[in-house]
Amino acid sequence: MIRIAPLGRVLAVTAAASLALTACSGGEEPKSTTSAAPESSAPGAAAAKGDGTLTIGTLLPQTGSLAFLGPPEFAGVDLAIEEINAAGGVLGKPVAKVHTDSGDTTTNIASQSVDKLLAQKSDAIIGAASSSVSLSVIDKITGAGVVHFSPANTSDQLTTYADKGLYFRTAPPDVLQGRVLGDLVVADGNDTVGILALQDAYGTGLADNVEKAVVAGGGEVVEKIIYDPKATDFAADVSKIAAKKPKGIVLIGFEETAKVMQELVKQGLTADKHKWYMVDGNLSNTNYVKFPKGTLTGVKGTQPGAEVKGDFRERMLKTDPALKDFNYGPESYDATILVALAAELAKDDSGTAIASKLIEVSKGGEKCTSYKACLELLKADKDFDFDGASGPIEFNDAGDPAEATIGIYQYGDDNTNKQLEFRSGKIDG
Repeated sequence: MIRIAPLGRVLAVTAAASLALTACSGGEEPKSTTSAAPESSAPGAAAAKGDGTLTIGTLLPQTGSLAFLGPPEFAGVDLAIEEINAAGGVLGKPVAKVHTDSGDTTTNIASQSVDKLLAQKSDAIIGAASSSVSLSVIDKITGAGVVHFSPANTSDQLTTYADKGLYFRTAPPDVLQGRVLGDLVVADGNDTVGILALQDAYGTGLADNVEKAVVAGGGEVVEKIIYDPKATDFAADVSKIAAKKPKGIVLIGFEETAKVMQELVKQGLTADKHKWYMVDGNLSNTNYVKFPKGTLTGVKGTQPGAEVKGDFRERMLKTDPALKDFNYGPESYDATILVALAAELAKDDSGTAIASKLIEVSKGGEKCTSYKACLELLKADKDFDFDGASGPIEFNDAGDPAEATIGIYQYGDDNTNKQLEFRSGKIDG
């Protein structure tokens, strides 16, 4: 359930911040909601002990349909580990890291990468970016007693997955993004809406949540197309949307969205005649810059996560000066810090020990916003509560954020986007 305050008639979120646009600016088994108490920590079970060195592996996209998300995510992890080690490391030793490629669901790269990470004794694995990729390897990771911690998974399926209490994420489930986006579409005057979504756990789940919000706001989804992202031609899919002449068109996908857009333009469904809306999977400042100027003017999109502000932005750029997008960089940073703090609190770097303390380090106690500050509170025997670069972090029993922020972005004539506003909401789970 989401508790969010209405904005006007249908906007069901609270404005967290607003920036003026001055420059055209699948597993589905029931999951035990005991993320704080992994199975191996049950009474009578022998508690696994770590080897004394916290090893963090990454399973993030270097190739595939979400490769554009890789750079900020890797940078977030690298920055966090640099700061952790500068503060003395974890349990008196530097944190070790192993980077691997998650690929996408068209390859077996993720499974091979997980094998590598487990062989190198990773205690926690940060990733994947794709919900479907995570669903394909979650059993292998959690079955090994390792924390599976995604900075970008949003599929609702992962909330109820049987993960042995070892799966966490700093990105909110799509029930929130879907509500924000659906409310935005209706508030913009679109009483008829078409949805084009890729066929996977992320695409279908987010499409369903957007549809619910549109209908609840008084709008009508006149056509919802679930397409094969590997298709070479989207003409037939787009023609079905064209036949219904919706005022608004929601595009839910990854890099193939560029091809879908080209077909929309070809069939006369341009963004100046029908309002386009995008999501985190295709919101990019690099994927559309080669389009004719003005193709995306006025297009809006949603992205989980708070504003990437000055100091943190500069630290990210110092880690990777080539960054163009910051999508899920803060969430990757926060996931890494949380893992380190949980290991310190548990006095044990094993995956099960870390998982048993992740909820505890995310809520209650004195606020702290860096590893060093939180560690100082811990060493002073004080209760602490880490709030991160991605916003306030407080896990519910399912390992999902109990509250989250969704940013709204808008594209200008140069086919790149700028922050428009941020809306936050609470998620009960």
